[in-house]
Amino acid sequence: MNYREAEAYLLDLELFGMRFGLDRMHRLMTALGMPQRRFASVHVVGSNGKSSTVRMVAAILERHGLRTGSYTSPHLRSFCERIEVGGRTVGGAELGAAVARAAHAAELVNRTVEPGDEVTQFEALTAAAYHELGRRGVEVAVVEAGLGGRYDATNVIPSKVQVLTGVALEHTRWLGPTLTDIAEEKLAVVRYRGRLVAPPLPDEVEAVARRITAERGADRSVAAQDPRVVIGVAGAMQRRNFALAKAAAEAFLERPLDEGAVGRAAAELELPGRLEVVGERPLVIHDGAHNPAGAAALAESLDEVTRGRALVGVFAVLDDKDAAGILAELLPLCRSAVLTRCRHPRSLPPGTLASLAERGGWTATETAPGAHRALARARELAGREGAVLVSGSLHLIADLARGPGAQRASTI
Repeated sequence: MNYREAEAYLLDLELFGMRFGLDRMHRLMTALGMPQRRFASVHVVGSNGKSSTVRMVAAILERHGLRTGSYTSPHLRSFCERIEVGGRTVGGAELGAAVARAAHAAELVNRTVEPGDEVTQFEALTAAAYHELGRRGVEVAVVEAGLGGRYDATNVIPSKVQVLTGVALEHTRWLGPTLTDIAEEKLAVVRYRGRLVAPPLPDEVEAVARRITAERGADRSVAAQDPRVVIGVAGAMQRRNFALAKAAAEAFLERPLDEGAVGRAAAELELPGRLEVVGERPLVIHDGAHNPAGAAALAESLDEVTRGRALVGVFAVLDDKDAAGILAELLPLCRSAVLTRCRHPRSLPPGTLASLAERGGWTATETAPGAHRALARARELAGREGAVLVSGSLHLIADLARGPGAQRASTI
């Protein structure tokens, strides 16, 4: 396959939706020759900050002399972005070849399962990623879980270190209605004799972490909240993520870190779609905060970037998210806002967002039918000296990153 053929194959697999369970993944790994056993791994789970933390851990380990790969989701422009080796995304030809191998394995697996239980998009892509990381000879892969942990497709790696970024109420229809339920699902990735690294956690989540690590004979490390290093990206949340990444890298290496290497990793960080400045006059900021906790972290750090400029928001939210909670965190920061929808089929209609905003007492909003028109209107409202914040969903950021008329990004 070339890249376009691989992209078309993966997008077609969306028809099978998302299904939990690891049986298909274990069969895929067997068909591919168990590529996930060719490298050591760090598994990152949590409600917010997973992709950023994955990139940070990988950067620190790479600068300590290890050949490092990573796997994240979702992407903004191309499936290639999800797989990196040495801090660089794989090429289209490489992804095409990896997906072709995964597609062949999926064909073999599909012959052995019941109708309606075929390999899903995320499973095929994860299998392709593990194949490519193994083929490229990485010594360690830092892997982001897609959703939850216990039954997530990524959870076939024998990870040495497990990282929990935090737990918030999200995906409750799949993971359960309470923080304790969600923590149980995410912390199911902890391995026997593994090493769990996490920041300070709410009491009910910490209780789950202590019980699971005790049951599995695993170590439990608490990451300091205030890292002693300056990083090359803005935001208190990212500084906390970097502190967590440092602790995870140290747990993996089982020795103190080289602070010079850590400093180089910190200075060279790039985090697309996370407090990312993509335009000036007006200042335009992209941030993929997609739940109230993420929105609160964004609100905490936004002034580091806007420095007091009058702010206009552009927001779209998917229907499985707490849209009212997100808007409650972000609308008070804005002089006005343009509510829109992204191309994801589960994006809430702008009118629904407007109703939620009005119920919350916020009336300085208007609607626009799509991301590009919403951004254009927000730029007008902000003026050259103002600022525009685009947030509520990484899929909204993806629409803008890909440009008008481009094929939509994956929904998963």
